[in-house]
Amino acid sequence: MVAIGILIDAIQTTFGWPTVLFLLLGVVIGMIGGALPGVGGALTLAIITPFTLQFESTTAIVFLISAYNGVMYGGSISSILFNVPGSASAAATSLEGYPMTKQGRAVDALTISAIASGIGDILGALVIILLLPVMVSIVLLFGTPEYFLIAVFGLSLIIVVSEGTFLKDVMAGGFGALIATVGIAPMSPTPRYTLGHFGLYDGVNFVAALIGIFAVSEMLRLSRFEGSISKESTGLDGSVTSGIQNVASNIVALVKSSAIGLGVGAIPGSGGSVATFIAYGEAKRSSDSPDAFGHGAEEGVVATESANNATVSGALIPTLTFGIPGSTTTAVLIGALLLHGLRPGPKLFGDEIKLTYSIFVTILICGILIMAIGLLAIRWMGYITTINTDLIIPAIIVLSVLGAFSLNGNYTDVFVVLVMGAIGYLMNAHGYSIIALLLGLILGPIAEENLYRSLQLSGGNFDIFVASPLRIILVVMTVLVIVGPYLQPAIDVLWKNISEQ
Repeated sequence: MVAIGILIDAIQTTFGWPTVLFLLLGVVIGMIGGALPGVGGALTLAIITPFTLQFESTTAIVFLISAYNGVMYGGSISSILFNVPGSASAAATSLEGYPMTKQGRAVDALTISAIASGIGDILGALVIILLLPVMVSIVLLFGTPEYFLIAVFGLSLIIVVSEGTFLKDVMAGGFGALIATVGIAPMSPTPRYTLGHFGLYDGVNFVAALIGIFAVSEMLRLSRFEGSISKESTGLDGSVTSGIQNVASNIVALVKSSAIGLGVGAIPGSGGSVATFIAYGEAKRSSDSPDAFGHGAEEGVVATESANNATVSGALIPTLTFGIPGSTTTAVLIGALLLHGLRPGPKLFGDEIKLTYSIFVTILICGILIMAIGLLAIRWMGYITTINTDLIIPAIIVLSVLGAFSLNGNYTDVFVVLVMGAIGYLMNAHGYSIIALLLGLILGPIAEENLYRSLQLSGGNFDIFVASPLRIILVVMTVLVIVGPYLQPAIDVLWKNISEQ
């Protein structure tokens, strides 16, 4: 039950001066950090956290939370305009947003992104404010076997979201999972495929690989052409109004994807990247025109962006209740909480309950600000698509290399960016699925680590994966995704025969 008095106090605190100023500033800083390749949420928060030492604790946390929200939206800007995800969670947005830009519909795509992101924030925050006790109970149901089954379910979506032949899709997904095995094994001190290079002992940095796959490979492709990114027009076709209408016409996908983002975000370690791909796959599966996906489907942008920002509220559930980071960004946020003398756990739901409510009120306000700032800046962002690629290509390459180097301050990540850029270019050229590669790269390590831990807990008995109703549900969902495409024709024929009778 929501404590109305505490909620009102939290609202007054959030709108107090100078807290509201830092809330606005945080959103803007987050948008910039999210739009810069390789920076993303964790690095943005890590950079600004030391500056919050002079702030009162509530103001500091509101500032960091608003920056977190801004990052989640900002990543879509470079994804849509340049096919360069500013953060890992924005990767799925580029699958539909960038084709829209090439068709001269950048304004439409950016409008959809701003509206869907803002609504995702608002819906996520409202649900948590109203149902926080219930959501905490749900999180407690997930253990190591559930994490493994969630990862397997995500990998099964390769069948749904990928394009091309089945064999190529599976090969691409397997290759992504193989890349993720580089480095020290998760549960033993055994180096794998490092070739004796200490820079690879921590594995292939996912963000560096992402920058290479999207940014460098796309710049290699663009180098073969002249002119601007938008080939079919000025890049400014469409309007804010049509973008808003597209969101309104896909309201079911928006609400459903927000729920997916909230639920997946609440599972520690999942993050926005997993949520957006699951939301994307579900949007394609349930769409009336699935063939439009991959060619600028507005529904795909609605799904990924609403899920992306809804994960913010979801990821904060395990962060605030157990001190378990729901994502890499919330891991930095835990450090910021400790820096200000706030320890995640019972205290945040006792003596510091007003701060907890202030956090979710901040997310709600951020949703409104993201829509307002995003819509005001769209026309200016759209002009970027008309800049000649001779200027854009070197700028993106330099930013990508600098972003990769800034991750850990070593040249191994720069090497990863360049190599994965070449691999991404060749995969695109030969019809291999980048989506499948990313799913393997993201979910492979999660599946491996939790499989190992689950079998340790059960003494090698695989019955542990069907030992509870929740696990059985996850197994059934995975099986349905795998066999569904093959059973669908038979089901359609059977239904048709029943209808005719």
